[in-house]
Amino acid sequence: MTALLTETQRENQDTRLIPLSALQHYAFCPRQCALIHNAQAWAENCLTAQGKALHERVDSGEPETHKGVRFEWTVHVLADKLGISGILDLVEADTKTGRLKPVEYKRGKPKPDPGDEIQLCAQGLCLEEMTGQTVSEGALWYMQTRHRVPVVFSDGLRPLQ
Repeated sequence: MTALLTETQRENQDTRLIPLSALQHYAFCPRQCALIHNAQAWAENCLTAQGKALHERVDSGEPETHKGVRFEWTVHVLADKLGISGILDLVEADTKTGRLKPVEYKRGKPKPDPGDEIQLCAQGLCLEEMTGQTVSEGALWYMQTRHRVPVVFSDGLRPLQ
């Protein structure tokens, strides 16, 4: 699974592709998105440092299989047709059915805006384009609440298509 993109493909990704994280940033605040992704204006603080530490732990995970589910960490994906690319924290693959489920790790707690769900659904759309199979759901894991939130990729979350 981690070889969905070869090293050469990752190095040659078109810089015009929108990062998956930008979708979440834009849903929260278009100005914030422009500052982070266009102006490269990023200020590290205690909250962003916690998020970075969480992702470093997630990114260090080795592939493993447990109770019929294959866990693949740090999966590079892209969807040329949609113009998006990024790195998925985790993809769970059912070893019997092959069904894929992206899991996004977040530092905080669930938010009122749909940014996290939009980012997660975009991850599913990347997996769909790359594998040819439907990805109907994913999950958000929040560090602050230590709670996993299932997300169904409804038509309302799929406006990118």
